[in-house]
Amino acid sequence: MFAGPLPEFEPERAPAEPVQLFLSWLSDAVADGLRDPHAMTLSTVDEAGDPDARVLILKGVDGSGWQFAGHCFSPKGHQLAVHPRAALTFYWPEHGRQVRLRGTVAPGSAEDNASDFLARSATARAESLLSRQSQYLADPAERDHALAKSLALIEQAPSLVDSAWTLYTLAPAEVEFWQAAKNRVHTRLRYERTADEGWERFRLWS
Repeated sequence: MFAGPLPEFEPERAPAEPVQLFLSWLSDAVADGLRDPHAMTLSTVDEAGDPDARVLILKGVDGSGWQFAGHCFSPKGHQLAVHPRAALTFYWPEHGRQVRLRGTVAPGSAEDNASDFLARSATARAESLLSRQSQYLADPAERDHALAKSLALIEQAPSLVDSAWTLYTLAPAEVEFWQAAKNRVHTRLRYERTADEGWERFRLWS
């Protein structure tokens, strides 16, 4: 299953909080040239309680949580408005490493949302302004025409911001680190949030 050598992971030497360990693993993935190291799966539930998932890019991580962005009128935006809880999954197969998070999700401030929106490419901003994500597309030519008009609007007003664009932050209640081993005795370490906003660490059976 795992062709190359795998990193060592000693849970007893793990830091007291999960952000530092996550950033260390992410830095390892970047340094070793792993493909799309910032990609992650965002899992939500819809109004009926049915699960949904999609791959996004991590926008940032700090003491407040893990950030990702999206349109508030998209399916994930509607789902998070109804059920503001989600899960994130990172997987770096070459390292045999996985990180799983679950927690509450909150939208960012208008300033943070605008800053993230303006950092996107012109085409991405133009597409967002159409507010048509995941709707049925009968004719690609209609989309191309609408996108061209939206791009022209962006060129005329480069500071234009889509007020529906949202930078979300997931504040985890638990974060699990999974390190694969060739002998299949994998190492798992879970951080769980305490009542005083600290963290407790627990080893898990593989």
